[in-house]
Amino acid sequence: MVQNETQALVNVTVPLRPPAMVSSLARMGSSFPSCLSFMRLLVRRLHSESWSVGPSCLEVDDQGYGYMVYTARGPERHYSLVGFSNALDDDQRTDRVIATAWDASFVLFDGEPSSKDIDRLRNSVPKQEAGRFEATELVLARANRSMRLFEHVCESLSNGRQPDTKLVSEIGYLMRTTAVYGNGKFGVADRSRIETRAELAGPFQAEMLTLYMIRMFTTDLVEHIARRRSPDRFVPLERSLKRHLGIGNATGLGMAPFLVTHPRLLNNWLMAKETALARVRSITNVTPDKLERLHGLLGRARQHV
Repeated sequence: MVQNETQALVNVTVPLRPPAMVSSLARMGSSFPSCLSFMRLLVRRLHSESWSVGPSCLEVDDQGYGYMVYTARGPERHYSLVGFSNALDDDQRTDRVIATAWDASFVLFDGEPSSKDIDRLRNSVPKQEAGRFEATELVLARANRSMRLFEHVCESLSNGRQPDTKLVSEIGYLMRTTAVYGNGKFGVADRSRIETRAELAGPFQAEMLTLYMIRMFTTDLVEHIARRRSPDRFVPLERSLKRHLGIGNATGLGMAPFLVTHPRLLNNWLMAKETALARVRSITNVTPDKLERLHGLLGRARQHV
């Protein structure tokens, strides 16, 4: 970090924390998302540009097996998540890279797929690396169910009650991805196809859009199965609990080489946070209303630490 230059640019009066402290693995590993985080960037755009995101097709049986299409419609372009949910024996469910079968497999499609596209993808997407893909396929992904939480939520909703809040908070996801591939890997579209599009120009925005729709699919899927089990007793998952659920990540191995090969980007992320902290620490006078606002935010923050 070029500390002196940064302090001069933003007019802070206290020094930035030393790099050795900020860059420790323990501190970096416990960091919370910021306004520059990949998913935050995506969600802000979806909101500010009034994107609509939802299922356009959900063809699954009583056990939740079949296919679905979720479409994100923006001001200029549409993108669709095409997914296939399959029966999987417990002894086949592994998060290792060498796995050849998963609970669900997905592809982010450029536009809205035709029935012919879906038939073609049905033969390729569940095969993942072994499949054949065209330039209309932007991201390839697969995911497994959380064996502890998925069935618990399904059983609870089908019996007319909400799942255990503590368990939902502890696990935090109904499905976890074991891989999310983009940028030309395994035959999907090259980065050059989307790099000039404002909504996908930022880092990992296509991948984040894929995950955003997968998350939506997981809650719809568990509710669908629960409803089919007991139509008369079923209750939907409360919105407050849905907001606790994200998408799990089995390993995150792909992020390690990314960070090693993008030191400047990593520096910018850390610098943005440290500069913001230094600017706040440089404030000498605070109005009562801002102090009250700070106390309110601290109360919210305590819920997450």
